[in-house]
Amino acid sequence: MPWTRAAALTAEHRARLIAAGVDGEILASTSLRLVTGPLPDWWQEQGNALYLDDDVDAADLPPKLIETLAYYSFSEVLLVAASPCNNVASLLVGGDGATVFLGPRSAFTATEIFCGAYSTVVLNAEVIATRCAIVDARNGGSVVAEADQLWAANVYVATDDMHRLEDLDTGARINPYGAQVRLGRHVWLGRDAIVTGHCEIGDGAVVGTRAMVRGQKVPPNTAVGGCPARVLREGVSWSAEDTP
Repeated sequence: MPWTRAAALTAEHRARLIAAGVDGEILASTSLRLVTGPLPDWWQEQGNALYLDDDVDAADLPPKLIETLAYYSFSEVLLVAASPCNNVASLLVGGDGATVFLGPRSAFTATEIFCGAYSTVVLNAEVIATRCAIVDARNGGSVVAEADQLWAANVYVATDDMHRLEDLDTGARINPYGAQVRLGRHVWLGRDAIVTGHCEIGDGAVVGTRAMVRGQKVPPNTAVGGCPARVLREGVSWSAEDTP
């Protein structure tokens, strides 16, 4: 059954995306159309919206992905796919009010994406997830990646731990809940890297293989490694080209 495209991005949805962390210039240069079918009857009735870039066709967004996405009912979800998602392993929404933006010129090979209720996943543009990346935002948290990302295999980017860890004496939660994760422009995450909790990766930074950035701020143009991550070298730059 063919996709049916309707109106362009509304002003309300544009404002919501920008507030969520989508770069305004990227959004302005992306031609998006609302998809009206084939989707469940409840999809639009409950205020949900799925937009596709004009260059993304049905083969780039498999019906199986939508069937899984729409397995549970939710409302006021805003989902934008501006790059092909035919190699996305799973795209799941965990409740009302979720916002997901998969930006242009990106590739998500065997990537798993989860966005919980009132949570945000924004991958602005040119996000190259080479294989088996997991992106998980929940409990009102957010994952926002600026343009130009290179993620090696098995990268894990998550706001929360999915389970509660508490202090026995006080009962207070001691692990992240609804955390904010932000990756600056031109960030390279090495194989098996973990980025979780309230943290910020600066522009041009490199996170080494199997490093864990948890509740930390990585300065721009640094290389970090270890668990927990520590700065190994300052004043670095990196290129996707492997040259002498």
